[in-house]
Amino acid sequence: MISAAALCPWPPLLVRELTGADPVLPELRDACAAAIAALLTDGPDLVAVVAPGPATTTWPADGRFNVAAFGGHPATPVSDICSPDTGEPVSDICRPGTGDRVSDICSPAAGTGVRYGRPPLPPAAGIGAYLLDQAGYPGPRVIWTVSEDEPPAGCRKLGAGLAATSQRTALLVLGDGSARRGPKAPGAFDPRAAAFDASVERAVRAADLDALLAVDPTLARDLMATGRPAWQVLAGALAGTAPATHVRYADDPFGVRYLVASLVPSLPWDRGCR
Repeated sequence: MISAAALCPWPPLLVRELTGADPVLPELRDACAAAIAALLTDGPDLVAVVAPGPATTTWPADGRFNVAAFGGHPATPVSDICSPDTGEPVSDICRPGTGDRVSDICSPAAGTGVRYGRPPLPPAAGIGAYLLDQAGYPGPRVIWTVSEDEPPAGCRKLGAGLAATSQRTALLVLGDGSARRGPKAPGAFDPRAAAFDASVERAVRAADLDALLAVDPTLARDLMATGRPAWQVLAGALAGTAPATHVRYADDPFGVRYLVASLVPSLPWDRGCR
């Protein structure tokens, strides 16, 4: 079951090794740190990281953010012994099929945390691992990426699979909103971007999971909103839980919409006592 969820963006500026002593957007870093702290408050059995990426598949549970890919230097040496040269996915064995219980298939053994000599992850998943590391989380984790081509039904199924376990699973979802919001944006301005991002934020604030599942993949791709598939995994994982939400940050300082939120599901025994 999902014990808590956090939604964070994945700009590399969150990584201190890339920005130096002076933090960029400290309020965004603080919001992400607070969301991760809340995610881990109750001591989950497992943290599941879900992020946009090149394919819908799992990655090494001990993977790390690849600082070198952005011109930075790791804070600690990283052995090349355990690091694949290409950063390829582990395999498609954990891709959900009919009847599969994703969490039971892909969860690491109890006590499996991170180790020295950690393989690199795709950027968004790497940011998720980095945020957990910064919070000092040493416990078991499973890392998924979700392709931008994954349809909403597939995203929902993956989320449902992550929730279909007796493990108390904390879900960390990485995803940015549109990247076409103004002159600083990576993409050309698109007048649809503001309304798109506002609708996503309303859905998160209201815990309207159906609205998240209804986000149009084509429009999201047009607006360079990388978070769409991960948001829909979140919606699938929290289906039927009536989560309480707390939005910690919502802004577009560089023409990309960043949203940070905490979501706490209403557990079955809680609903029964109302």
